[in-house]
Amino acid sequence: MAIVDTMLNLNRVGYGAMQLAGKHVFGPPADPENAKAVLRRAVELGVDHIDTSDFYGPHVVNELIKAALHPYPEHLAIVTKVGYRRTPDGDWVTAREPGQLRDAVHDNLRRLGLERLDVVNLRVGGADDPGSVEEPFTVLAELREQGLVRDLGLSNVRGHHLDQALSIAPVVCVQNLYNVAERRDDELLDRTTAEGIAYVPFFPLGGFTPLQHATLGEVAARHGATERQVALAWLLHRAPNVLLIPGTSSTRHLEENLASADLHLSEHDLTQLDTIG
Repeated sequence: MAIVDTMLNLNRVGYGAMQLAGKHVFGPPADPENAKAVLRRAVELGVDHIDTSDFYGPHVVNELIKAALHPYPEHLAIVTKVGYRRTPDGDWVTAREPGQLRDAVHDNLRRLGLERLDVVNLRVGGADDPGSVEEPFTVLAELREQGLVRDLGLSNVRGHHLDQALSIAPVVCVQNLYNVAERRDDELLDRTTAEGIAYVPFFPLGGFTPLQHATLGEVAARHGATERQVALAWLLHRAPNVLLIPGTSSTRHLEENLASADLHLSEHDLTQLDTIG
């Protein structure tokens, strides 16, 4: 079965592991045992895809995942990303040279304890947004041909990046900023829906600045739900190819996030929520 089919048939709410690192996604967490407990609980509750990266920590999150879950359940897909690295003082700097990408894939393999990575996303974007992803994506495509990576995705990209990547190798997912209040990616989301590519919104709850809007509270009150659950449910209603990776270091929030998959929003709810963006 092609990974595209697998991605689109995963449970629609997964888990983003970024928040398991220390403050500012740097260094170890204050309570590593709690972090491992959250990971184990996620799998117990049916999470079958975890998003991570070796530049979370750096290395910390991948090592926690391995410690908590290795040997991994057969059904569990681990999705990582490359293209950045961390400096000793915690800055994020690009690392998209061929040698850097190869090293990053091998680092992820080693620290996760895997022989092959399920999906590797090429992370681009920001102030240093490249005009072309041809060279770095070609490097990742070569690693895929060598059997070190099963499939490839893109993160923080625009439409022209997707065009370039698709001319080199299949793209199974796009991971971009998108939520009920931030919808500049509407067109690209619609495109991935039409082309059968999974769309994975990062910061589905607003990221470092959590979503806050009176409308979320109104809809949540009608359903006896939390505002976080409503924001996640809106994304699941937005398109059938949306897969979620909300992150948390709290077991309670993890359970709330996963329960959002069971929250049915009415047309009235959706119309009201659409006014936020």
